[in-house]
Amino acid sequence: MLDLKFIRDNTELVRQAISVRHDNAPIDEIIEIDITKRQKMARVEELRCERKELARKQGAESADRGRELRDQIKSIEDELRDIDSRLEDMLLRVPNIPQDSVPIGESEDDNIVVSTCGEMRKFDFIPAPHWELGERLGIIDFERGVRLSGTRFYVLKGLGSRLQRSLINFMLNLHTEEHGYQEAYLPYMVKKECLIGSSNLPKFADNLYRDIEEDLWLVPTAEVPLTNMHRDEVIQPGVLPIHYVAYTACFRREKMSAGKDTRGIKRGHQFDKVEMYKFTEPQNSNEELEKMVDNAVDICRKLDIPYRIKRLCTADISFASIKTYDIEMWAPGCEEWLEVSSCSNCGDFQARRANIRYRPSADSKPQYVHTLNGSGLALPRVVIAVMENYQQSDGSIAVPDVLQPYMGVKVIK
Repeated sequence: MLDLKFIRDNTELVRQAISVRHDNAPIDEIIEIDITKRQKMARVEELRCERKELARKQGAESADRGRELRDQIKSIEDELRDIDSRLEDMLLRVPNIPQDSVPIGESEDDNIVVSTCGEMRKFDFIPAPHWELGERLGIIDFERGVRLSGTRFYVLKGLGSRLQRSLINFMLNLHTEEHGYQEAYLPYMVKKECLIGSSNLPKFADNLYRDIEEDLWLVPTAEVPLTNMHRDEVIQPGVLPIHYVAYTACFRREKMSAGKDTRGIKRGHQFDKVEMYKFTEPQNSNEELEKMVDNAVDICRKLDIPYRIKRLCTADISFASIKTYDIEMWAPGCEEWLEVSSCSNCGDFQARRANIRYRPSADSKPQYVHTLNGSGLALPRVVIAVMENYQQSDGSIAVPDVLQPYMGVKVIK
């Protein structure tokens, strides 16, 4: 959330940021309502001063005027409460301002490939896509997934479900044992204010699943509860940075185009993800973002799967982000790069919404922290990359060395 004073003092900068994002936000209305609010606040102060002065006097005339002033003050205060509510809703719809290092772009086609690592495997046969491999091996059941829940659902069975569980455990262990993250087990349902804090509400309500009776929302990502771990707190000196990692199922009402990614398990309304999250001091957040990206690609390196890193342009970074990198794994059966992680620095945007502050020193005034988030990594796309990169000519799938202790087998056949 951008500070209202910042918008007031830097209106053209905010307009330009929204423009290069190809987004929209009610900046004109915000400025107009802000002016109205300040005028009404000034008027209330005038009436209060008059009422205070009148209280020193006596007489029927003074009493009548006092009642008039009281009623006028109450009326304006009611108007101000309504204005505050409207203003807050509008401010929550203003996206964050990209850093200068973010490339200007019109669409995802303008994202910049920073690096490509690893050699693509050479096959002496035509590599199959994962949906063919999965059905032949009996580890992915599309028919029963649709029977249970409808389109965009599937069932993993046998060594397919063990492969996904092994990847989750491997990633959690790597992040906690080698990368310095603290693991958290989180609720999969959260209160509305948690989604406001993480920036999913109010703008992206259509993409969320909700229990209306209890007003609880299924998490679209572990980023939501992790953002709110320190909601309304002042973190004491010496505690930052705080690094969390968590596995959750994720639920999204994806608006998927007919004919786009309809085969396989690449896109669905339910998926698993291991999420990294950081609370840092502002001056360290850019450095922490680079470390987070390296933590994510370490998974790719250890799985020995080709990957590339992209710096997202202004048109493709997320609503809350000031800078984002995507990490993609190569899938030779699909013949495409699959996004398995998106790592973002959100500056103090989420911290303002969730009221998360810290004290640099014992006697200093609280300041807003910076927050960062990144997939570490997202499934089932890592499952796809493993299946397609490690497939063998007989239709079996070799298990990567780092996963064999978790899987208990060397080959899926």
